[in-house]
Amino acid sequence: MKREENNYAFIDSQNLKMGIEELGWKLDFKRFNTYLKEKYSVKTTYLFIGYLLENQRLYTNLQKYGYELIFKPIIKDHSGRAKGNIDADLVLQVMINFDRYDKAVIVSSDGDFYSLVEYLYGEGKLKTVLSPGKEKCSILLRKKAKERIDFIENLRGKLEYTKGVGRG
Repeated sequence: MKREENNYAFIDSQNLKMGIEELGWKLDFKRFNTYLKEKYSVKTTYLFIGYLLENQRLYTNLQKYGYELIFKPIIKDHSGRAKGNIDADLVLQVMINFDRYDKAVIVSSDGDFYSLVEYLYGEGKLKTVLSPGKEKCSILLRKKAKERIDFIENLRGKLEYTKGVGRG
């Protein structure tokens, strides 16, 4: 009997959200976590997200859907836009948990993760990279993931938030 994998997902929430919105739709985070569990045998799903007090309801819902939230303090840029770079936090969490999971699912299209993806691939620990869309996905990331990359844009019918049907 084959042992079920114990995979972890590491999600760059801002990259995911913005990438899907640029494609003209909204992701249903509840369905997305279910998809990760069913398709990639993900047992733990880390979501790296900036913390704003006014988003407490969102954070509560995400936790109900099964996400483990890793918060990053937000700073405002000169125009007042919120900014929170989670790259180092995500890489650190992948490495802290390295011996706890079989394979990692990295959710981002950010080329800053190419070294991480290359390392995981070389160690046999990369399940897949999930990028919001092919058009905006870093060429570096696509090269390093080799054949282990999928695009969420192809899953719109399955993962799109529809008011009254799913959860955003």
